Amino acid sequence: MLDLKLRKMYSVSIMQRRDFIKLGFAVGAGFSLKTLSGLFPVAYADEVPASTGTPALVAVRGGDRVAMLDAALAALGGIAAFVKPGQSVVIKPNCGWDKGPELSANTHPSLVGHMVKLCKQAGASKVVVFDHTCDNWQLSYRNSGIQDAVEAAGGEMISGADESLYRDHDNPAARNLKHAKVHSAILDSDVFINMPVLKHHGGARMTACMKNAMGLVWDRGFFHSHDLHQCIADSVLLRRADLNVLDAYAPMLRNGPKGKDANDLIHTQALLAGTDIVAVDAAASKLLGNADGDVRHIDLAASMGLGEKDLTKVNIRRISLA
Repeated sequence: MLDLKLRKMYSVSIMQRRDFIKLGFAVGAGFSLKTLSGLFPVAYADEVPASTGTPALVAVRGGDRVAMLDAALAALGGIAAFVKPGQSVVIKPNCGWDKGPELSANTHPSLVGHMVKLCKQAGASKVVVFDHTCDNWQLSYRNSGIQDAVEAAGGEMISGADESLYRDHDNPAARNLKHAKVHSAILDSDVFINMPVLKHHGGARMTACMKNAMGLVWDRGFFHSHDLHQCIADSVLLRRADLNVLDAYAPMLRNGPKGKDANDLIHTQALLAGTDIVAVDAAASKLLGNADGDVRHIDLAASMGLGEKDLTKVNIRRISLA
């Protein structure tokens, strides 16, 4: 967990690399997964034997977002491992805020647009993208840059603000969220790709892959009135994502989920991807400097058998593009 005294002494915008290392971080071109104590319990890069088989989690650093996404997908077997010709695809980014892409309140449009392009190249019959936004949905779609990127790549942005597009759905294995109205695109599409951005969240501690599922349902208020963390864990069961891709290029370290300005960001230049949503979120939590147990919905999801939170037990592929 971040030392509060240090947070008061230094702003993210003026911290030097040595200060981030003390906190378990690194910044800019000097970022290395080796310095993120607790994120990866073993050394990084050439000192680590390459993992065998298909990894459950891929951690990429360096390069631009699109290059990192391509590298992560290659390690996971390529887009063809997830999307077959003729299948319909729904992509759920974090697109909840009327903010520009430079502030990391939403998933970066370059990632979402590139994923749409890859799905179309794989032969997807249809690729739709939506979020149940907090700000005005039309402004959020447009000003985040996601709508333009999706449409340029041949995808379709659909509304998340129309209740008629949500259907009653039972969730019997859940502990609290046993019933919800879920967006029909999630229920009907052949492939579900979860693409959030990593950031601080005042209520849930952080936004990552599991928290992104709140945008699948119509009544988000239920989460806040029935144990937010348990409902976040339960929401994974509404529809298991076939692929999780987490934009961790410039995570919001404070003032989430909306943020204030660029001083809220830390430039880790990273991307996490995988099929184990709990492992991806556990790694993301470390990236934000959280200690084990700080993000309760990770522990709850692991206790429900939804994934592995202990990264020492996860098949991780580490890739450096720097």
